Amino acid sequence: MDLAHKLLFAALLIFAATIDGTQAAAMVSGAVFCDQCKDGQRSLFDYPLSGMKVTVTCADGTGQVTMSREETTNVFGNYVMRFDGTPDLSNCNAQVSGSGEGSNDCGATAGPAQKLRLMFRMFGMEIYGVDSLLSEPSQPMSFCPRSSNPVPAPIITPTRPPPPTFRLPPLPPLPPMPPLPFSEASACSHQYWTMPEYKCYWRVLNPETKVSLIFGPLAARRYGSDMTLWESLQGRGDPYKTLLREATTALLNSYNTLQFPYNSIGVVTRTNWALMGSTRGVLITALRFIRANSGSGRVTCKLTTCKS
Repeated sequence: MDLAHKLLFAALLIFAATIDGTQAAAMVSGAVFCDQCKDGQRSLFDYPLSGMKVTVTCADGTGQVTMSREETTNVFGNYVMRFDGTPDLSNCNAQVSGSGEGSNDCGATAGPAQKLRLMFRMFGMEIYGVDSLLSEPSQPMSFCPRSSNPVPAPIITPTRPPPPTFRLPPLPPLPPMPPLPFSEASACSHQYWTMPEYKCYWRVLNPETKVSLIFGPLAARRYGSDMTLWESLQGRGDPYKTLLREATTALLNSYNTLQFPYNSIGVVTRTNWALMGSTRGVLITALRFIRANSGSGRVTCKLTTCKS
């Protein structure tokens, strides 16, 4: 984002706060992953855990607990907690406190607690981030590396001259590899995602999944607990309905291509940030999703008709 865009965004935030006002609040967000190899860190083998209980605990200078809040991760392993007012969260930690139905065999041991980090503060709003929380199985998976520091093989000194070497002819060049799935840039508006001929591209999400399950308690409070993702794509004529429609579209696009500007966690997080603020902030976030879903004038929709 260049300087002009940053100044414009700052001006819009100040104007939004002046016109609509924002309610003082603090929001904490993060994710829980299954540490399949029990190595205490994120790796390619780890995956997000749904249904995990996360507790944020705050203590004073003497170590006495002054505040505690618990939330459950959604299907993407994300959790979002809202604290009304302007509480001091500088001495708070988040930790996995229980497992749920989504944890499978990965809820045997909770990883270490992580300290809350202040990421944003403006107009009485505070956004805190938390490094990834881990939950471990009772034993590492069989496919995990045995050791990160393997013992080097002993060096054997040959007792006789080595056999003669043979130079093999060079191999012919390999044919060009086809493009990887989801690697091609694509951006599709909400109209495409409601067409029956593209229904097969709902790979990860189910049209009947509840909005509250995907976007969390703030969305449930605004849109109710019964609205489905399919119904959210029909929203129009209202800033909050427009935000949800474009957020759902962006979520679908993020799962359809690796080159979409927002990943799934980013879509959910930005939607919750908007729901915490003013109506003008909701419009700004919705317009950014609309721009991304339209390809910003450079990328087109690459969906093709599903095979019957």
